Amino acid sequence: MTRRAVCPGSYDPVTAGHVDVLRRAAGLFDEVIVAILHNPAKTGTFTIDERIGYIEDEVADLPGVRVEAFANRLLVDVCTEVGATAIVKGLRGGTDFAYEMPMALMNRHLTGVETLFLPGDPRFEHVSSSLVKEVARFGGDVTGLVSDAVRDALIERLPRPGEVLGDGRPVG
Repeated sequence: MTRRAVCPGSYDPVTAGHVDVLRRAAGLFDEVIVAILHNPAKTGTFTIDERIGYIEDEVADLPGVRVEAFANRLLVDVCTEVGATAIVKGLRGGTDFAYEMPMALMNRHLTGVETLFLPGDPRFEHVSSSLVKEVARFGGDVTGLVSDAVRDALIERLPRPGEVLGDGRPVG
């Protein structure tokens, strides 16, 4: 029997913390599906195709790992669709656990799928996609927190305070 897990997230952008969890999950399961969950009504910093590309670059050396996008679906429905028996989530600390635990219990209630929590590497405990974007937006160095390709794309894409947006509004 193939042991298959889903590692869900928005991955906007994929960070070193995400990659750490994906690599460790790949060592535990025969197959890992990196599930980019998104709401098409919301625009992210990166398109879905860009996110897929950045993640694929990070996990290209890992057999059995594939990246797919899923729109407007419950995570448990994604797990059923791909035949996964587990969800793998990385935790940076107690706040993440408090947020993730009710979802894990609901997912098990709905379909019986189990959630495995992997403690994050302490080197990345402070790293989140939103914080990386904020630091990059204000000119901070995010080297080592995301790939060089993601860092360069963030620098190019994110407006800096004092710049003017395409519609003429100043960035706050």
